Amino acid sequence: MGIDIDLCISQCYQRQLLSEAVVKELCELGKAVLAGEGNVRQVAAPVTVVGDVHGQFYDVLEIFKIAGYCPDVNYVFLGDYVDRGFFSVETIALLLCLKIRHPHRITLIRGNHESRATYGFYTECLRKYGNSNVWMYFTDFFDYLVLGAVIEDAIFCVHGGLSPSIHTLDQIKVIDRFKELPHEGPMADLVWSDPAPAATATTATTPAASLRFTAASSSASDDMRGDFQISPRGAGYLFGKIVTAQFLATNDLGHICRAHQLCMEGYQVLFDDLVSTVWSAPNYCYRAGNLASVLQIGVGLERFFNVFGPCPDDARVAPNRDGGAIVAASTNIGGGGMFDDDEVLASEDIVLEQKKVSRIRGRGGGISRSGVTGGGGGGLVREISSMSSNGVAINGNSTFSNPVVSEFFL
Repeated sequence: MGIDIDLCISQCYQRQLLSEAVVKELCELGKAVLAGEGNVRQVAAPVTVVGDVHGQFYDVLEIFKIAGYCPDVNYVFLGDYVDRGFFSVETIALLLCLKIRHPHRITLIRGNHESRATYGFYTECLRKYGNSNVWMYFTDFFDYLVLGAVIEDAIFCVHGGLSPSIHTLDQIKVIDRFKELPHEGPMADLVWSDPAPAATATTATTPAASLRFTAASSSASDDMRGDFQISPRGAGYLFGKIVTAQFLATNDLGHICRAHQLCMEGYQVLFDDLVSTVWSAPNYCYRAGNLASVLQIGVGLERFFNVFGPCPDDARVAPNRDGGAIVAASTNIGGGGMFDDDEVLASEDIVLEQKKVSRIRGRGGGISRSGVTGGGGGGLVREISSMSSNGVAINGNSTFSNPVVSEFFL
């Protein structure tokens, strides 16, 4: 049957479930689009980079209101579109439709949750459609998602991080990505790895604030060895500053932008501004109390973290335990759930509670700095640094407060 993609997009923005037959055809169309893209996609600036969203549909809408709607804004999504949140189906359906409609204006990178492992997405599909067919359509589509992107030959975008098996972008480009995520190997490392954390050996007398550091004072103590280390996740690796610098130099790049880790202030910058983490799911699992951000990159590769909180309470709904929807009051939206990947966020375990977090919003005016524009304006814009066309940092005021990455793994 013929698909009216504009109608589908309109329905998705209204959070209307698409029929099973329509989802099937959309996934086939999406696979055809992605099959024509290489493992590493070249992206032009200006562009907005989005981290994990984890099925928090109304916060995805908030991102579009703050940073601008596609195709007016070029987007790179870093993966983890599903699981944890209440509306994984609606979230991935909207992004799929936008990819089909505007294939050159939105890049969808694969995250570790775009797999057949069950962290909640399977249960949600079963509850909303009465069978697992839609889950199978989407997970087959996930096998076609790209593994990374390069912005203006300077910024490498990936969900997780680096791999000891990968030294060049060309090695990523020849990976057979059209399959389920393996448990180990370079493809698994790209979606699972993390930057090695700063030295965290603390005592009871050491204030938590001492874990923060500035770009000006960062040193080799950010990571204990600078090399690859075994990851506590049980998948991927911890990569240090030395191997990061080697990878960037080998590939003539200046920065790595990734997601995969909850940042309580929405973002983190590591290794003397070689790596940044973008987290785009505010109040993760509806209980973490964190802020979120998107990274807006201008035509001259200047970077701004646009920090925001959850969408207003009166602009979202939360499901009943039977799968229906209710209008959420300010004190009973959201839900609980564990932060560890070996736990399933089952609907039976959801506790309706809302942790209040500071909302940093303001859609009054668009952002217009050196080519960075947002159709919706808003958010707290934090200028981090600029980069020249060859990827070399040229920031003249490099001292800034660096937010802390949460101890919770995703």
